[in-house]
Amino acid sequence: MSVIYLLISISIVVAATFLYAFIRAVRSGQYDDDYTPSVRMLFDDELITKPKTVTNKKEEQKPI
Repeated sequence: MSVIYLLISISIVVAATFLYAFIRAVRSGQYDDDYTPSVRMLFDDELITKPKTVTNKKEEQKPI
């Protein structure tokens, strides 16, 4: 039974360590994306699509 208490305490310490490391990485800007905004301007033309024109189906059909 004492082994379970030991394992639970060790797992809590490990989890707290990883939580601390994650919070420190987020605050220091580790996950900030510096690359995408500089490249996004190169692909702005591809994002603009031409609006599709709606055609009337009756106009497309030719009488026989």
